[in-house]
Amino acid sequence: MDELARELRDVIGGEVRFDDGSRALYAHDLSVYRQVPIGVVIPKSAEDVIAAVAACRRHDVPIFGRGCGTSLSGQCCNAAVVIDFSKYLNRIIELNPDDRYAWVEPGVINDQLRDAAEQYHLTLAPDPATHSYCTLGGMIGNNSCGAHSIMGGKTVDNVEALEILTYGGERLIVGKLSDVQLEEAIGRDGFEGEAYRRLKDLRDLYAGDIRKRYPRIPRRVSGYNLDQLLPENGFNVARALVGSESTCVIVLRAKLRLVPSPRCRALLVIGFDDICSAADDVPSVLENPLIALEAVGQNVIDHMRRKGHELPAARRLPKGDAWLLAEFGGDTQEEADGKAKKAGERVRKLKGIRGLELFSNEAEQKQVWEIREAGVAASRIPHVEDAWPSWEDAAVPPEKLGAYLREFIELLGRYRYRYTLFGHFGQGCVHCRICFELGTEAGVKQFRAFMQEAAKLVVRYGGSLSGEHGDGQAKGELLPIMFGERLMGAMREFKAIWDPDWKMNPGKVVDAYPLDSNLRVGPDYHRRPVKTHFQFPEDKGSFAAATERCFGIGKCRHLDQDTMCPSFQATREEMHSTRGRAHLLFEMLRGDALHGGWRDPHVHESLSLCLACKGCKGDCPVTTDIATYKAEFFSHFYEGRLRPRSHYFLGKVERWARLASKAPGLANGLTQSRLLSGLAKRIAGLEKQRPLPPFATRTFRDDFERRPARAGADVILWTDTFTNYFEPDIAHAAVEVLEAAGRKVRLPPPGLCCGRPLYDYGMLDRAKEQLKAILTAMREDIRAGTKVVVLEPSCASVFRDEMLNLFPSDDDAKRLSNQVVTLAEFLNESGWKPPQLRRPAVMHAHCHHKAVLGTGPEEALLRNAGLDLHVLNAGCCGVAGSFGYEHYDLSMKIGEQRLLPAVRKAPDDALIVADGFSCRSQISHGSDRQPLHPAQVIRLALREGRPARPDRRQPPAAETHNEQAARPPQPAPAK
Repeated sequence: MDELARELRDVIGGEVRFDDGSRALYAHDLSVYRQVPIGVVIPKSAEDVIAAVAACRRHDVPIFGRGCGTSLSGQCCNAAVVIDFSKYLNRIIELNPDDRYAWVEPGVINDQLRDAAEQYHLTLAPDPATHSYCTLGGMIGNNSCGAHSIMGGKTVDNVEALEILTYGGERLIVGKLSDVQLEEAIGRDGFEGEAYRRLKDLRDLYAGDIRKRYPRIPRRVSGYNLDQLLPENGFNVARALVGSESTCVIVLRAKLRLVPSPRCRALLVIGFDDICSAADDVPSVLENPLIALEAVGQNVIDHMRRKGHELPAARRLPKGDAWLLAEFGGDTQEEADGKAKKAGERVRKLKGIRGLELFSNEAEQKQVWEIREAGVAASRIPHVEDAWPSWEDAAVPPEKLGAYLREFIELLGRYRYRYTLFGHFGQGCVHCRICFELGTEAGVKQFRAFMQEAAKLVVRYGGSLSGEHGDGQAKGELLPIMFGERLMGAMREFKAIWDPDWKMNPGKVVDAYPLDSNLRVGPDYHRRPVKTHFQFPEDKGSFAAATERCFGIGKCRHLDQDTMCPSFQATREEMHSTRGRAHLLFEMLRGDALHGGWRDPHVHESLSLCLACKGCKGDCPVTTDIATYKAEFFSHFYEGRLRPRSHYFLGKVERWARLASKAPGLANGLTQSRLLSGLAKRIAGLEKQRPLPPFATRTFRDDFERRPARAGADVILWTDTFTNYFEPDIAHAAVEVLEAAGRKVRLPPPGLCCGRPLYDYGMLDRAKEQLKAILTAMREDIRAGTKVVVLEPSCASVFRDEMLNLFPSDDDAKRLSNQVVTLAEFLNESGWKPPQLRRPAVMHAHCHHKAVLGTGPEEALLRNAGLDLHVLNAGCCGVAGSFGYEHYDLSMKIGEQRLLPAVRKAPDDALIVADGFSCRSQISHGSDRQPLHPAQVIRLALREGRPARPDRRQPPAAETHNEQAARPPQPAPAK
């Protein structure tokens, strides 16, 4: 390994990673399997790939290519050198709208190509549920499909040509050949001529078997595409290699067909009593001009609700417990709607229809599709419904789907397996996630028996073991049931033509590893017991069980959606994705690939760039909470060790702020002057480019306590560190608003702090002490049910989230968690209506707010104040508490991805609203806009707005650049 790694570093310009951390990181995909690779190569060019393969050949080691790493059958993990194309080889080389094709590198994400093609009203037809992050190279490897394959076919139907590289070092472009072209190719010297001759001989020898045994159904994905070599298919070598799962060649470039994309769409949702009844009517629904026909059951909605994810469109679905989603396209919305309405008139006459609902609005259609795409996420409720892929995507003729499903569900019942079922019913493909028991010998034995029975059942119906996700290890062993031994021999010959040394992803598809070997959490897996600060009540009290939540779906590899995961979006590094971090923690506790335990440097490197934004807790389908895992790991990593200076400065900022408040002028002279601020930052271990916030001349508490005491105060306003010492005007605004709403305000006892910054560095002993002090000092108010209004979202999330994880059995902690509210939650619940401000506003919500609290109340309050509100989908601001002060360049890169450009594009007369201290700091630093807290906006409505009553008059012209004018002046210092 060391010799190979040295040679690779000498011959390629990309990255070579043979360290334990990288090997552990790539040991998983989205399957039940785990194999630790030899090492990882991340090439920057096709020449890098060629040189890397040559080096591996000289050392006689196996290889395989990898894209997003979301394969469901184990084809993307192996004891081999992994070549990861996703980080650098992700260019659209050519997009030709006239001839409707594109040349792409294998790391291009599906939606990148589709978005680029949409400007010409073209698209790539295959769009798996992972379309926003899966790579085209991976789709070619697995012969992926998706909801709109009914419109344009599987990946194989959309590949025009491939530039390939063999393990032997041969580089050639393959595609479709006429008889004349084939004979010409056979006449060439060397490998190419010999390969074409052998392929022609193989075709001629097995043509009859292929025609007889290959099922003629829309979704036959299992096995090699030997049917593409038949004369009627034009001897298409490129398409024969699609779906070969990196067991034959490496793809360097691909020419993909583009098809017309309907400009407008309509979605007809048809309700049925059950999923089998829906399947029965698929042939009749297919008689209409569809571009997609999907199925989803009520259990998907129920499971998502159990996980705390409400699907908004679920309330709009017609009656039933299962639904078909029939999509229609047209050049105009009227045309698309017309097709859907005509189809509705036809299907209404079918038996078993419970109801119909037409969705014409694009936003509503998107919400309905979110239900279908939630199927994978809904199938896994950690430690309750631990469903796994393996028998994941069998396909049968659509006309036999209903009968097949009834037998299949009966089979599941005999094995007493719980399951989640949905699928691409328009093409007879059924997705089923099953709760296999893989942790015991008996459970694994049952798993093997079920897989064999399921394979025989689908073959009896003329179907395919795989209808979308490939064979890999899960179904490779079962392929003889489908194809017979003779055709399996043909597939071995096909692989041997390209890979005579059997070094390309061995043990997958052909002569596969046993389907019950290499299990990720099989009988040989034992959790390492560890003592933790957090109690992990939702994971049975086990940190190891918490790390097992992630099973590899990869949604954290989004580049331009959601908050999760900002550091991956900026670096495109697997180790900086939610999935990568969870896998490394899992491997740390497993202990055979990583050996450092709590002091492991690879885990520390990965977590050091976690922003602790909690985006994963809100966006991850299984609510993997890396921010909490980071705090736990750091608490042990630094136990008994001297920490970096920044930890002491930023982690204990409340202590320094309290000290600075004694002499704010002196403190600001040190932190704000050009001469001294650089020195102060260097001493504190902070980045020099990030400005430190100035301390307020007087704290909010000092000002508030000068007011005459008011008897009968009925609400507590929490004095967090950021508001009290840096931005007291926000708290003053909140008091003014609360009093306008008829409430009397008081503060908690002095000296209390929730300890938010401590969690970033794992200072959990101190954090627990501070929470205990709060529970003690406020016990009377807590038990009296007094509401506590918290202005800083990151502080509110401590009470709603971390506190319950640290003290899950403490009744006062539970009470306080329920009594902590945001200003908007409190005002909305009281029924108070603010005056009408009638101005445009752009709102960016703090990451913790989105992930833990939900931003609905804030949006409602601001709209109730008459604001024309636009809520940004801008991800994380990039500062995230302490992160932006220690990692300035990366922080700004994250901010520049979406947030800062969106703020700069906002109209001059729009209010910029941001409720997080970090977010306001980033916006002020990265733009010329001065953001307001919602409390300041509502105070502005009190001072400038109109009474809260219907007003049909046109709003007055808005002021320009009003942010500074909107911010009330600081109170004058007391004499």
